Amino acid sequence: MADGKDIRTLDEVRVDIDSIDSQIQELISRRAECAQRVAEIKLAEVNAAGEGAAGDTEVVYYRPEREAQVLRKIIERNRGPLGGETVAYIFREIMSACLALEKPLQVAYLGPEGTFTQAAATKHFGHAAVCVPQATIDTVFAQVESGECNYGVVPVENSTEGMVSHTLDNFMDSPLKISGEVELAIAHHLLAASHTPREKITRICAHQQALAQCRNWLDRHWPDVERQAVSSNGEAARLAAQTPGIAAIAGETAAELYGLEKLAEHVEDCADNTTRFLIIGREEVPPSGRDKTSIIVSSRNKPGALYQLLDPFRKAGVSLTRIDTRPSRTEKWAYVFFIEFEGHLQDANIAAIINELEEQSILLKPLGSYPRAVL
Repeated sequence: MADGKDIRTLDEVRVDIDSIDSQIQELISRRAECAQRVAEIKLAEVNAAGEGAAGDTEVVYYRPEREAQVLRKIIERNRGPLGGETVAYIFREIMSACLALEKPLQVAYLGPEGTFTQAAATKHFGHAAVCVPQATIDTVFAQVESGECNYGVVPVENSTEGMVSHTLDNFMDSPLKISGEVELAIAHHLLAASHTPREKITRICAHQQALAQCRNWLDRHWPDVERQAVSSNGEAARLAAQTPGIAAIAGETAAELYGLEKLAEHVEDCADNTTRFLIIGREEVPPSGRDKTSIIVSSRNKPGALYQLLDPFRKAGVSLTRIDTRPSRTEKWAYVFFIEFEGHLQDANIAAIINELEEQSILLKPLGSYPRAVL
């Protein structure tokens, strides 16, 4: 060292890198062995619960609250030069691979392949999870309810277009719980099969949300071309790859998957366009320390009804993060409210709010408490 500068040669630095890589690999292997031991302990606990319990009780390998706590600690103790979220993404994949040694997660998502929902599933569960595409939001719920898949990923809100009503409607009748959330920055591209001339494009396909998010751009650049809403952006990309004259609005994953060429990049109207997705599962999630809770609630149709529903949150000093309305299925011109707020159902102040709401509502359905998005 001279004047605080590293004077080692390139070859010497590479020797250090090789040594560090070897240590990292050894530590990852040790972590994987610990994950296998965790699986053995959990299975033994189920077996110890009683004869036949192993066949009747599902072993819970994935713990959303534990994973959120680990990722938060990784970000908090990071000292650079890599950014905290970058390091957390690396650990996310290590955790995903280690979990797969216990039992690979089956995750249903709104397909086909190449959708932003698939990207959200991979972001949350890592690449070791087995992602299973579904044709509709309804079938994502159905796959998790039946036990065919461990979890599901569904879109719930876009920063420019608001709530996804179909997702909210499914929660009305479903026994599933919200287990987590994912936020994904949305970058839309106009895609077509390779070497497709601009003048040959006769139709632009995308999910209705994507068409809405790119409406102004399309009005300026493709005002006379037909727009068709399809079930997903992945389906739009598949159509563009197979049908001459069709262009698709979709993301990078779809472009790569279907071998499409970009006619234009970043065609979304808002540069900070973000979509939030919910993770749905069958188990309730214990507190992680930084949680959200979602409920569906409805009161009698009378003056001041909404104020009475919201006042308990004000008195308790609990922040609401989202409130939306959906038409009631049982009464004309009546509504149910989807309310999301900070805290966990096991927190004393949240439990008190729920008790107060139960006294003045005609419907109250907790949808679950879950860790706030870490990445």
